[in-house]
Amino acid sequence: MTTITIDYTAAYEQGAGIGRLVREMTGALASLDTATHYKLFIAGANKHTPPPTPAPNFTLYPTRITPTWFARIWQRARIPLPVEAFTGPTDLYHATDFVLPPTLPKTRTIVTVHDLSFVKVPDAASPPLKAYLDTVVPRSLARADHIIADSAATKSDIIDIYGIPANQISVVLSGVSTAFRPVTDPAQQQHVRQKYAIGQQPFLLSVGTVQPRKNYSRIIHSLAELRAQGMDLCLVIAGGKGWLQDEMHQTIKHTHMEDAVKLIGYADDADLPTLYSSANCVVFPSLYEGFGFPVLEAMACGTPVITSNVSSLPEVAGDAALIVDPYDTEALTHAIKRVLTDSDLHAKLIEHGLIQAAKFTWEASAQRLREVYTHVLS
Repeated sequence: MTTITIDYTAAYEQGAGIGRLVREMTGALASLDTATHYKLFIAGANKHTPPPTPAPNFTLYPTRITPTWFARIWQRARIPLPVEAFTGPTDLYHATDFVLPPTLPKTRTIVTVHDLSFVKVPDAASPPLKAYLDTVVPRSLARADHIIADSAATKSDIIDIYGIPANQISVVLSGVSTAFRPVTDPAQQQHVRQKYAIGQQPFLLSVGTVQPRKNYSRIIHSLAELRAQGMDLCLVIAGGKGWLQDEMHQTIKHTHMEDAVKLIGYADDADLPTLYSSANCVVFPSLYEGFGFPVLEAMACGTPVITSNVSSLPEVAGDAALIVDPYDTEALTHAIKRVLTDSDLHAKLIEHGLIQAAKFTWEASAQRLREVYTHVLS
């Protein structure tokens, strides 16, 4: 039986983003492939009990050694301790989070690069993290037998920045969980409004870690302008604390939007569909994304979306969102006003959004991933 090891650490550690991608993709693989033995490697498995395996042909390989210590051992000290010391022999090792650890010579390897924001966007990563990624990502790409990118835009960036041949990179698009669907029950919507202290007024929703790349300051300037025009509106930001948040908080203070911006932190996964469905519009003018889950999640919930004309976002949104220059606050303000005041446009975006989101399934993603595995093992 073929054995494939998947780095499952992000799925164990992270609720959203890469963690959600790895969890969903692995679950879909379990439904698709019963003939392969999958090993799920978890570094730092000492925070909580590891999750159950998704199928009998999946085995967990947890270790209490943290990702930070592995980075010191493998990447900084360059100690060539193979990952197989923790997982046992494997035919293929899939590094799902940018960095490839040492492996035995006979092991085939794949590394997934989700985005290159640390290269493309100033302030996308803290200086220590950027310095680390600038060193280890090129090294990982040079060693890997194959590379997976989350989008055609990210593949293009990998080629342009690192000179990797196109035939060594495969695009595996993510999916949208079936949990994301329109929630029209007033009681559920009211529960979420109360739980997160949103209030009863119409609201814009932005989802993502609070960091400069998410462009929250420009959204807040747009909100202030629309409220100055008499629109009854607030902004809900659902995302954990990132870094360099001072600019956003200064913008809130400068625009006197303290009562109009609701910072609710991470929203529970179970609440996200209702939160999306309750919003009048989802605004996601990110400066760079490798994929952009909130765009499709909002569409799947029947909520109009405004997003950026950069990186992967036009590729993901298709013709189902209003696309704006994320550096143009006036254009963003105008787009929000159009969505909220033009009922025909509002209805069109909902209709097209539901169709667009339905194109992205985890089953299709897992099938594409399995094809890449087969290619690399052949």
